[in-house]
Amino acid sequence: MAFRFNMQKVLDYRGQLEEEAKVRLADAQRRHEEAQRRLQSLEAALYEARDKARDMILKDAAERWLHEGYVKGLSADVSAALLQARLAAGMVDEARKLLVERSVDKKMLDKLKTRKSRQHMHEELMKEQRANDEIATLRYKASAF
Repeated sequence: MAFRFNMQKVLDYRGQLEEEAKVRLADAQRRHEEAQRRLQSLEAALYEARDKARDMILKDAAERWLHEGYVKGLSADVSAALLQARLAAGMVDEARKLLVERSVDKKMLDKLKTRKSRQHMHEELMKEQRANDEIATLRYKASAF
């Protein structure tokens, strides 16, 4: 008789949940990488603008005022991008924890399935051995008469 795991549907569902967690983690990692790239590009633009501001000492006041506003705006953008990068890193951590949790749940059921399968195989072998012993006993029984 073939082995049939009575909790196979639960195992399949847990596998599906694990796959969803993997997708969620990949999406969170992608968003984090995008946030990091944006932060790096804004930081580079800010450093460049600050360098340019140092060189603008002799320029007229109106141009210097506009450039200072630009630098302040870039600084605010960097702060916002930094916050987004931190939030994205938190989402990656949460997604990773969820994946670990779901992987553990699935692995636990996989181990149960393996143990039940081995137990079933052992029982089948024992049944076959008993049947063979019975046949051998009946076939080669010494005649007492």
